[in-house]
Amino acid sequence: MANVEDACLREWRMDLLENAAGRVLEIGAGTGANIECYTPAVSELVLTEPDVHMRGRLRKKVSRCKAEKTMVTEGSVELINQDDASFDCVVGTLVLCSVRDLEGGLKEIKRVLKPGGRLLFMEHVAAPRGSRRRRWQNWINPVWRRVNSNCHLNRETEQAVVAAGFSIHWVRRESMRKAMPIVRPTIRGIAHNV
Repeated sequence: MANVEDACLREWRMDLLENAAGRVLEIGAGTGANIECYTPAVSELVLTEPDVHMRGRLRKKVSRCKAEKTMVTEGSVELINQDDASFDCVVGTLVLCSVRDLEGGLKEIKRVLKPGGRLLFMEHVAAPRGSRRRRWQNWINPVWRRVNSNCHLNRETEQAVVAAGFSIHWVRRESMRKAMPIVRPTIRGIAHNV
C-alpha cells in the first residue's frame, strides 16, 4: 500500500480530513494512517479499532495527532460504545468495504452523530454495473473476502449511505492510482446526518 499512499491516498486523506472538526469518531482506525491528517479544529478524537494488534500500533502513533485530546478504544462499526448524538463528525476511510453488517454499521454511525453531523468517507467501491471490471470484481469477490478480512470488491457504498438516511453533500469518484485494477474505483465525500 505504500506506493498507493504515495500516489494518491495521502493527498486524498489530507483533503478529506480538513473537514473534520469538533468531537470526531474514526471507525476502523487501523494502524493510524489518518492520524497526522487531523487539524487542531478537532477538539477530541476517538479512534476505534476492533483488531488488538492494529490497536497496539495505533496507540504508538497517537502522539503525532494535532487534536487537543485523543483516545483509542476497541469496538466495531456495528456496535459503537458511545452515546447517542455525541459526535460532530464520524470518519471512515477504507473500512466500510469490510464491515460485516453495512446497514447496521451505518445505523450506528447515524445514532452517534449529532443531527446535521457529518460522515466523512473514502472507500474503494464497485465498478459501474455492466463493466468488465465489475464482472471481474463479482467473480473474484468470494475468494477476495475470505483472504482479505471480509473486504468486498463490489460494494455500492454510496447507495448504502443514502439508504441509511444520510444526505450526500459532495462525492468525488476517482481511480486509486497504483492499486490493483479491481480495487481502483473509489469514492470519497461528505454526507450529512438528516
